[in-house]
Amino acid sequence: MQPVREKNRNPGNKDQPLLAFTMGDAAGIGPEIIARFFLARPSARAFVIGDAGAMARAIRLVGGGMAVAEMAVPEAFSVVQGRISVLPVSRLPIDLAYGVVDARAGEAAHDAILAATDLALAGRIDGMVTAPIHKEALAAAGIRHPGHTEILAERCGGGEVGMMLADSQLRVVLVSIHVPLSKAIGLVTRESVLRAIRFADLGARAFGVGRPRIAVAGLNPHAGEGGLFGREEIDIIAPAVSAGQAEGYLVSGPYAPDTVFMRARRGEFDIVVAQYHDQGLIPVKYLGIDGGVNVTVGLPIVRTSVDHGTAFDIAGKGVAEAGSLMTAFDLAVTMAKHHRAARGAADKGRL
Repeated sequence: MQPVREKNRNPGNKDQPLLAFTMGDAAGIGPEIIARFFLARPSARAFVIGDAGAMARAIRLVGGGMAVAEMAVPEAFSVVQGRISVLPVSRLPIDLAYGVVDARAGEAAHDAILAATDLALAGRIDGMVTAPIHKEALAAAGIRHPGHTEILAERCGGGEVGMMLADSQLRVVLVSIHVPLSKAIGLVTRESVLRAIRFADLGARAFGVGRPRIAVAGLNPHAGEGGLFGREEIDIIAPAVSAGQAEGYLVSGPYAPDTVFMRARRGEFDIVVAQYHDQGLIPVKYLGIDGGVNVTVGLPIVRTSVDHGTAFDIAGKGVAEAGSLMTAFDLAVTMAKHHRAARGAADKGRL
């Protein structure tokens, strides 16, 4: 398929951010949910970075009847009804098997993430929305990072970043991310908890919360029960909370992890700091993955993602839902507008 240089017949509302979807692992549901997104939002100012053939296959899968057009550069983007624009960074076999770990799919997904990150860093797009990737496919392709967060952090210069999971009822920031549980416990330090508190404040503000109320979950059952079930709350987490309060954050805790998420859902807190991956993700995903969004906090660019995986078990069946992707797109639009405004204010301050 040759690149199509589209005439700029309808660039869409240029006041709206231009976003890029990374296709994700083509053996999973990424291309399918992106196709469903464009069926529902044909006028969105967004294009896809990945493989045009995989997107065409996904369109056929969902019965969309849309066309695929390759772009040479993102500046060529225009809104064309019934068309999905693709910036190609990979070529995958048209018969790539669904639901099977494949190094070629892992490498292509990784290439798309890097390309989108570089475009965002250069200011050529306003943000990125990532479809799910498969950690085993990444490893099979020789990529050492286990997930998006680590890839993005390195590509953006190696600074500290945090992971926030959110839906309409609950927001959570994690102290540690993709590490074994045995290691995650050792990563609960005063510094790491305080860093997560800072990220929680940033993350909640991205949702428009002016002064976020941050709750910090304990590590042990009943938040240690005064030291009976562990001293991490006394020796590490409580001092981190005090340090956060000294920095001006509206933070409290540590609270019993088996009730703090319920309290936040009821409106007592705006966001919760969880001490390890599953402690924070299980409550959010239990509420429903269709409305959940993954946000990388601390990056110099805007990135949101679906709150689910590649769903190899249903890939290729045409039944995957795009609710989480739509929510991730909407949040990315909001964040990109704030990011653009902040950048403009900073530029004026330098004049």
